Parts: sequence; C-alpha cells; structure tokens
Amino acid sequence: MTQPIIKARGLVKRYGRVTALNNADFDLMPGEILAVIGDNGAGKSSLIKAISGAVQIDEGTIELDGKPTGFKTPLDARNAGIETVYQTLALSPALSIVDNMFVGREIRKQGFMGKYFKMLDNKEMARIAREKLNDLGLMTIQNINQAVETLSGGQRQGISVARAAAFGSKVIILDEPTAALGVKESRKVLELIQEVRSRGIPIVLISHNMPHVFEVADRIHVHRLGSRLCVINPKEHSMSDAVAYMTGAKVPEGVAMA
Repeated sequence: MTQPIIKARGLVKRYGRVTALNNADFDLMPGEILAVIGDNGAGKSSLIKAISGAVQIDEGTIELDGKPTGFKTPLDARNAGIETVYQTLALSPALSIVDNMFVGREIRKQGFMGKYFKMLDNKEMARIAREKLNDLGLMTIQNINQAVETLSGGQRQGISVARAAAFGSKVIILDEPTAALGVKESRKVLELIQEVRSRGIPIVLISHNMPHVFEVADRIHVHRLGSRLCVINPKEHSMSDAVAYMTGAKVPEGVAMA
C-alpha cells in the first residue's frame, strides 16, 4: 500500500478559547493534487500553517516521508522541500522580481569571486526567473528587475506561484492561487499545477473555486469545524455534494470518513 508523503494525525491548535484544529487528520499521497475545501472559519489555514511550520500544534503528529517532523519555522519546512504560497503572498514590495524569486537562496558566481567575495550571479538568477515566469505565461512582465510594488495583484500572485514551482522539491502548497487572477492568468496557473504534478511533485490546493478544484484535483479533502470530515473523489461526486458536505447541509455517505 502506498504511504502518504505527508501524514498528520490528531492535530489540535487552540487560540485561547478558540479551537482552530480539533483532532484533525490529513493525508497527501505521492504525485497527487489534493484540494482542501471548507467554509470560512473551518480551520483550513490553520491546517496548512501547521503542516508548513508557520504555527506550532498543541497536540498531534506530522510525518514527512514516514518520519516525524518538528518544523519550528516555515524555513525548516522549506529546507525539507515544502514550498507554500499563502494568500498574503509574502513578497517584498521594494525588491525586484528576481530578488523576490531568489531571496534566501541566491546563486553565487562560480570560482574565486563567488567563494571569497560572495558575489552573486545576477545573470543566471535573471535567466532562471525569466524562464519560470514564461512557463507561467506572465509575458506582460517586460522587466524582471522592476520592483514588485509596481506590479498588479495578479502578476504578484503569478510570481509567488512561479517561485514555489521553481523550488518546491517534495510538496507545493497553494493557498487560493487564482483568487486575484484574471481568466487567462488563472488558466496558466492551473496548467502549471498540472505540469508540476506531471513531474511527480504532489500539490495541496486550497481553493473556494469549485470549478478549478473539480478540474485539477485527484482527491478533495473536506474540512469542517476544525477537522477532516471526509475525502471525496471528484469523479464520483458533484460540486453540489462538496458544497453540501462542507456547509453541513448533507452528511457524506459511502466515502472515506475521518
């Protein structure tokens, strides 16, 4: 039996009297696109932040490749190969597109100048940045050395997605990646998601856009009241079913319950 690449059991996260995660479970299988859906306040963001090291859980266990993890920060998760694109994007507005793509993992020049003087290989970083943006179809960005603050919201989202796709080696987590995008840019992001999956990298997609979820997801994790309600196959359930499950209007029958 195939083992999950990420396995979480009994996750609990409290903020004072508010319980954001209530004995939540989670499984991401190798090479799949797993959509995570849920009503506002269901605990989706807390679940993703727990997996990506952005928050520390109060109870429960998280495993990566079958080994217990103890990510203290998102940097720990990133170093382990988990890239996350949050709704807030986490970009530095004053820095250029290239600098944002490579912040914290700059490429140094080969030889003496790079080793001893720490000189950066700006030409190589610019080449890779342009290549990744072209893959996403963001051809409207003419100057990749321009400051991010000069870009539209959709362009900024595209840069964040391209950065995750460029560096995510084990898992990519996307939190509402098409929320700020137009139709054409959204289509490119969905194509990129499928392209990344074809390379064998599993993706967690958090989205309220049901047509997008049902188009690309292999499985759909339904989160309700702080825990996993069920996991459904989009080929066997309708969008109406999914919405009814996550709002509590319908009880899942014949599907994998938490």
